[in-house]
Amino acid sequence: MQTVAANSTTASDASAPYDLGAAVALSCRECGTRTPLGPSFVCLECFGPLEVAYELPTGDPEGLRRRIESGPASMWRYAPLLPVPSDVAAKPNLNPGFTQLVQADRLAAELGVTGGLYVKDDSGNPTHSFKDRPVAIALEAARAFGFTTLSCSSTGNLAGAVGAAASRAGLRSCVFIPDGLEQSKVVMAAVYGGDLVAIDGTYDDVNRFCSELIGDPLGEGWGFTNVNLRPFYAEGSKSLAYEICEQLGWRLPDQIVIPVASGCQLVKIDKGLRELISLGLVEDKPFRIFAAQAEGCSPVSRAYKDGTDAVRPVKQPDTVAKSLAIGDPADGPYVIDICKRTGGAVDDVDDEQIVDAMKLLARTEGVFAETAGGVTLGVTRKLIESGAIDPTLTTVVLNTGDGLKTLDAVAPSSRPTAVIRPNLDAFRAAGLA
Repeated sequence: MQTVAANSTTASDASAPYDLGAAVALSCRECGTRTPLGPSFVCLECFGPLEVAYELPTGDPEGLRRRIESGPASMWRYAPLLPVPSDVAAKPNLNPGFTQLVQADRLAAELGVTGGLYVKDDSGNPTHSFKDRPVAIALEAARAFGFTTLSCSSTGNLAGAVGAAASRAGLRSCVFIPDGLEQSKVVMAAVYGGDLVAIDGTYDDVNRFCSELIGDPLGEGWGFTNVNLRPFYAEGSKSLAYEICEQLGWRLPDQIVIPVASGCQLVKIDKGLRELISLGLVEDKPFRIFAAQAEGCSPVSRAYKDGTDAVRPVKQPDTVAKSLAIGDPADGPYVIDICKRTGGAVDDVDDEQIVDAMKLLARTEGVFAETAGGVTLGVTRKLIESGAIDPTLTTVVLNTGDGLKTLDAVAPSSRPTAVIRPNLDAFRAAGLA
């Protein structure tokens, strides 16, 4: 079978002897310099971000499509396109992915969408957020590199995903979060038995601390999913692109709306869509990517609206969507570039619009999204109303987590319709009959 090198600058790579499937090297996104596979995340030549380069199977798209379709009902059906060993599905892991693509006809009617509206509902993952996908990839890299502790800096969902994955794999976990997260996320991160450390500060403070820990002897043997394992971790989000296209009958969506925290998910979904085109698995046609942020932490949206790719950090995020409250998003400039290149846009919504969108999705489609899902749907509605999103085209909206994780956002407006005595007269008197 022929192969094609993704992000290639040279014909050969001095790859480390790790069993990570089609992955052959790490490649700098900025200058293209390659380094061997390993726990590295910054290019030593230009300090740009590193990402995984592959030799992906090509030349037989129908055969590859059949191979994928006969695979497990998890993200491991796409193992040939990911930096994981071929036997990954047989290893102790959480087997995330292949979540529902909900055909949202009632929501479409509310929003005036006629071209087909879908919600990619990743709340169905093992720890009820999309974070199980990147963590599953990072876990395989951690195993390959001999790490004994799995760690991360997190706004909540990632902490739970790391704790669960490490527990399943028999590794120690120690995760770090900013103090003051939603209690449900704190509990979910702690219940798996690993160490959970809350830090007095913002997410960016937590992330800086983790970067310091990596360079200290205390961090020896630690794999930080979103720091020294970041190039591998990030690839997990590509599986969302693969699934959406397969579930649409091996078609690209015309438009896709994605929430932005660090921006990594959006960047990798774009990469996944382009890989499917290059492999001949989908027809090459234009697609538009839109980015959604919460107004209380919207540095990417502000930069986009100001007409610049210089993303100015938000020092004190203030939003009900705490999972998106990353004030200094590493991939912010790339998000802007992708949205511009594809003809999309970046926008934001306030807390009231977020909660209203959460309730709209629950009322129309029975999908209880966390606040990040409210951000995405809220921005979708805003962009439809402004004309930026074409309602006659096929549109996919991402819900990245379960509303049970962010109950506080909707609790004040979600109460019993009535409190009555247990008799029919009381029921009639309440006007509910």
